[in-house]
Amino acid sequence: MTETAAEPTAALRARAEIDLGALRANVRALRARAKGAAVMAVVKSDAYGHGAVPCARAALAAGATWLGTATAEEALALRAAGLSGRLLCWLWVPGGPWREAVEADIDVSLSGMWALREVTAAARAAGRPARVQLKADTGLGRNGCQPGADWAELVGEALRAEAEGLVRVTGLWSHFACADEPGHPSIAAQLTRFREMVAYAEERGVRPEVRHIANSPAALTLPESHFDLVRTGIAMYGVSPSPELGTPADFGLRPVMTLSASLALVKHAPGGHGVSYGHHYVTPGETTLGLVPVGYADGIPRHASGSGPVLVDGKWRTVAGRVAMDQFVVDLGGDEPPVGTEAVLFGPGDRGEPTAEDWAQACGTIAYEIVTRIGTRVPRVHVDEREAG
Repeated sequence: MTETAAEPTAALRARAEIDLGALRANVRALRARAKGAAVMAVVKSDAYGHGAVPCARAALAAGATWLGTATAEEALALRAAGLSGRLLCWLWVPGGPWREAVEADIDVSLSGMWALREVTAAARAAGRPARVQLKADTGLGRNGCQPGADWAELVGEALRAEAEGLVRVTGLWSHFACADEPGHPSIAAQLTRFREMVAYAEERGVRPEVRHIANSPAALTLPESHFDLVRTGIAMYGVSPSPELGTPADFGLRPVMTLSASLALVKHAPGGHGVSYGHHYVTPGETTLGLVPVGYADGIPRHASGSGPVLVDGKWRTVAGRVAMDQFVVDLGGDEPPVGTEAVLFGPGDRGEPTAEDWAQACGTIAYEIVTRIGTRVPRVHVDEREAG
């Protein structure tokens, strides 16, 4: 076997380029769809893998007025970075940093009495009222308080705590189960249940600043669900919540992340040569192989073995054999691009490169998972490119 040679390059092993101009344009497009509703920029899971702090700043600059995180640690990190303004955190467990959240003026979500007890204790210790939002389970069956007696108890006790000056009930909210499936009967059922649960709370004296149920797919396609606020997660990053709803371009959105790597090796191989673990790929004839230095430790799905698309030197190639922990191989079909040539795994598609949705289809998953799983070994490079739209 012989290896092609090339001049050394300064390229990184791999990089996830984050286009903040595209993100700002996406937020503006989502604001236009939301019309009278405010926009929450959801930056959980390090902004779906895009970098929470720079993405949060860009979203606020484009007109988002709320930020949202799953965990308290994520919310507190935003405050530590100097991000003020309205911030909701919704995934709590007993013994969480309630007092720190109260003191940082973070809205905390309550789904049951245990959480109300813990946050009121934290408010007493902090000497200031906690901002709380009551979450209703309208049919998702995940987090949220059940309708009926449980909701009545939570609303009643929250109002008593508010009368004591321990909490301020700032929001009533819920989450859709099937908003990404147009026409699914659960959508209308959840909307009806949400209106009923909100009405119950308001009739008893709750005066929320915001009522919200719309996630990204609902923000894009269900204007009747917008209420006071829409929570835009994956759509803000230019990824469609579901191929059935439309492509990003159909909604005026542009993918924000481009994932690429530099070829670490290009070499000739004879026909019948096994490639990677298990020899699940064998070269059909004399060819060239390119080594892409990222693997499942970087978040490249092992399920992409034999199917993941990559753009190399203007041509689509496919992962040849298994994705390993740190690297995978593509069959270059006899082409000999120099070592260091860029291999684009996914991006907006402008240059003919695959998209995150292409990878999702190759792996039998959703594009959310593709972007959020890219690991910390891959540096995020935030750029401020032209704004789309």
